Amino acid sequence: MRAILAGLTLLGLGAAAPAWADDISIAIAGPMTGKEATFGAQFKAGGEAAVADINAKGGVLGKQLKLEMGDDQCDPKQARAVAEQLSSSGVAFVAGHFCSSSSIPASSVYNEQGIVQISPGSTNPKLTDERPGDFTYRMCGRDDQQGGVAGAYLAKEFADKKIAILHDKTAYGQGLADETKKALNAAGKQEVFYEAITPGEKDYTAVVTKLKQNGVDVVYLGGYHTEAGLIIRQMRAQGMKTILVGGDALVSTELGSIAGDDVEGTMMTFSPDPRKNPAAKEVVEALEKKGINPEGYVVYTYAAVQTWAQAAEKAGSIEGDKVVVAMKDLEFDTALGKFKFDAKGDPNLPSYVFYRWGKKNYEQIQ
Repeated sequence: MRAILAGLTLLGLGAAAPAWADDISIAIAGPMTGKEATFGAQFKAGGEAAVADINAKGGVLGKQLKLEMGDDQCDPKQARAVAEQLSSSGVAFVAGHFCSSSSIPASSVYNEQGIVQISPGSTNPKLTDERPGDFTYRMCGRDDQQGGVAGAYLAKEFADKKIAILHDKTAYGQGLADETKKALNAAGKQEVFYEAITPGEKDYTAVVTKLKQNGVDVVYLGGYHTEAGLIIRQMRAQGMKTILVGGDALVSTELGSIAGDDVEGTMMTFSPDPRKNPAAKEVVEALEKKGINPEGYVVYTYAAVQTWAQAAEKAGSIEGDKVVVAMKDLEFDTALGKFKFDAKGDPNLPSYVFYRWGKKNYEQIQ
């Protein structure tokens, strides 16, 4: 028997487990396919870059990171299924999800399993206001912040214009529209009408016609870039000059691809451009050299992975309950800059600013 074992060892069959068996598995979860896949691609680019950079510097606690992907298509049921699958696969951390309607149900699973979840892009306040436990965090701002900035700006800059508000009935879209309406009304401005649209449709002629009949100058949309692009095109087809304003789900060059030159003048809120953040300079340059546009939530996802890695190093462990203890007091140094989490799991990073689209791209205007 000893001879047989010795022979197997020489063949590598009875040797110690290979190095990759000791890798630490983490995951990126979001819409890798479906109509919001542009944001899944942003998550993937940021996550892969962060893992590569961390591994090149020795990994986490001396071990290399191995990245898994979870595709929820921004569907709440699928998001929960993805969360359960990732949990059973033994991941130590999840950067995700993107849509708030996905992050919220998934957070219950991660908390049950003691897995740290940091969403790079879910902005609905309920994610952290009603968090199911200490394992839920976000890297981005909140819709009560974003809507507050949007509503105040609209009331001031378009005081003598007719404004309408639309939303797509999602946790993100309706939540953002509600917060914007609240701030707009608080500033003394009343919208002409407030109405829901059905996401995923191709023809928004009915609502566009209503905008035209009411002489609406500015339409605020709580929703995603796909519907925004179609509404813009259909307004222009009816000869309308109405300006569409939206939130951070319009931060994708794909909006320009959908709306074409008609996108010019469209406005949106997002955090100060991560591509121009001095803390992200090296990351941005490295991604651009690879032909990747580090727009939107690319840098946010990179920073989410950095954040968890720094907390794990501080804790000396990848066990969720130990990592969250470290996260409560640690000041993180990331590609988004230095920050700390508050008691809810929200970061004290800069708030929202406005952007305006040209014919091909968007620029921060304040």
